[in-house]
Amino acid sequence: MNYRLAYKVGFHPWEDAARQPAFVEKFTVLLAREEGGREPPYGKALDIGTGSGIWGIKLAERGWQVTGVDIVEKALQRAGERARDAGVHMRLVRADVTALRAAAVGSNFELVLDTGTFHGLSGGQRQAMGREISTIASGDATMLMLSWAPRRRGPLPRGASRSELEAAFPGWTVTDAGPTGFEAPKPIELLMKPDERWFRLQRKLRQPRSRDARAQRAAPPQQAARTGEGSLGATRYEDSGRAPLLGCRTVFDACIAASAALTARVRVSDTSMSGSESVIVPW
Repeated sequence: MNYRLAYKVGFHPWEDAARQPAFVEKFTVLLAREEGGREPPYGKALDIGTGSGIWGIKLAERGWQVTGVDIVEKALQRAGERARDAGVHMRLVRADVTALRAAAVGSNFELVLDTGTFHGLSGGQRQAMGREISTIASGDATMLMLSWAPRRRGPLPRGASRSELEAAFPGWTVTDAGPTGFEAPKPIELLMKPDERWFRLQRKLRQPRSRDARAQRAAPPQQAARTGEGSLGATRYEDSGRAPLLGCRTVFDACIAASAALTARVRVSDTSMSGSESVIVPW
């Protein structure tokens, strides 16, 4: 869809959502969930395709630190005027959603809002948008995305399914989906069948490192490091400048019995069994 032309001629029916109680109520419930009973300020929020800033301003009024992004200059001018009239601060950046880093929009956004950008993009643009947002969002970010149901609609948004969202955002999971409550004009409803829905995406948290992996990362260079396991629970160790040592409790017991008269001692960490246990081996 040509949004530049739409704003130029004053055609932006999507702004009507702000005057529909059902849509506003649903949007408010979604935000309250993300705020989780906390006190403002809530953190950094990115409003993708902010348009004239209606929903970004709502975020700012609630206590979010908002950056609004759009590629249409006319829309950003309207957003700036609205923000001033509302008495809130909202940073506005002219940028392409497929190249957000190039526009220096910022980073570590905890909340990403998209009220209708992604579902109108091509496949390649969706992949690029997914990469850009994943790069600048925080590690535990949430995204609220509005989308029409997938369907061919000529120059209008073709919509997106849950699987298409997760394909474009592989590091995220759709946790919830439901109707927005928006009532489109009857002709559009009958012809386009938008079936508009909210999707909530949660960024997948990285799996915590295992105890062995954390121990290996923390070990000083000269300390033996675990590199692999052999049969019967034997563990191979490497130490800088020394020959590898093979350890197993059965082997240790035999060595103890055969070498009782020797006095040199080596401390070996036995990690082949559960827990962490140290044994002193006469060598």
